[in-house]
Amino acid sequence: MFAYIIRRTAAAVLLLLVVSAVTFGIFFLLPALAGETTDQLAAQYVGKNPSPEAIAAVKQNLGFDQPLYVQYGRFLKGLVTGAEYKFGPDPVSCHVPCFGYSFKNHVEVWPEIVTRIPVTFSLAVGASVLWLVFGVSAGAVSALKPKSLFDRLSMGVALAGVSSPVFFTGALLLFLFHFTWPVFGSVEYVDFTADPIAWATHLVLPWISLAFLYSALYARLTRAGMLDTMSEDYIRTARAKGLPERQVVVRHGLRAALTPIITIFGMDLGLLLGGALITEQVFSLKGIGAYAVAAIGENDLPKVLGVTLVAAFFIVLCNLLVDLLYAAVDPRVRLS
Repeated sequence: MFAYIIRRTAAAVLLLLVVSAVTFGIFFLLPALAGETTDQLAAQYVGKNPSPEAIAAVKQNLGFDQPLYVQYGRFLKGLVTGAEYKFGPDPVSCHVPCFGYSFKNHVEVWPEIVTRIPVTFSLAVGASVLWLVFGVSAGAVSALKPKSLFDRLSMGVALAGVSSPVFFTGALLLFLFHFTWPVFGSVEYVDFTADPIAWATHLVLPWISLAFLYSALYARLTRAGMLDTMSEDYIRTARAKGLPERQVVVRHGLRAALTPIITIFGMDLGLLLGGALITEQVFSLKGIGAYAVAAIGENDLPKVLGVTLVAAFFIVLCNLLVDLLYAAVDPRVRLS
């Protein structure tokens, strides 16, 4: 088991390096291949109507005139040791880990992302708990009672949930339960350590909006997996041995049906931790997704690059945890 953990962790670190190289190339190599010159790139860091001397100084100070692999090496070094940029009369320091420095707003990227991580983390974790509990439960019960009234109703609701985008359900929930009937009050982030009750009540509507979409998908996947599993020979053997029905369903049927659920849950949670873009925009939450939208609107490359790498980190981390969970559930995975 320990050797398997080492292998998977090393593979995850290598994947992060590959993702960072590809992301860096997207922002700096593709524009060059499309015809953008280093002068045009440097002009984005200067004010309006920059002089040729100012553009040349920025290009030299920020290293845009150096080969791409040198720039990428400096970027990786900045993540570990920090960086210093000679921009203007005084040098600018970017502390460890340096995910970039926004010369348009004159702020470091990483501290700004850190202040927004709790918002996105709270949104993703709360919604994931809801969609796992309701989605898996509804799918399991529907599989045990196929073609029943509950099965038809739950799958109908699931179909509606899959077909409803977050910007529609979010706006509908705000209209019904905030403006028409103010049941939950305003939607805002409250620090969990300051007031756990307020933290939960102010995020109920975003949680429901996200969970309605995902729980519908998880209910359909769980139902399909349970229907296939419960017809297997080992299920009939377990019943023939006289095992209680609850043990047959939970320990043998549901456990096998949850294998694909674990896979997509790791990916979904990683994507949400990287920024629930639409949800944060609908409910005006200042998370990583809203930060990415603002950075794209400002054409602030260091911010966009930093958010992309943080999102990639969360996705790789969640998939690593899924691999380790697989090894705990199924020992055969450790041999692969």
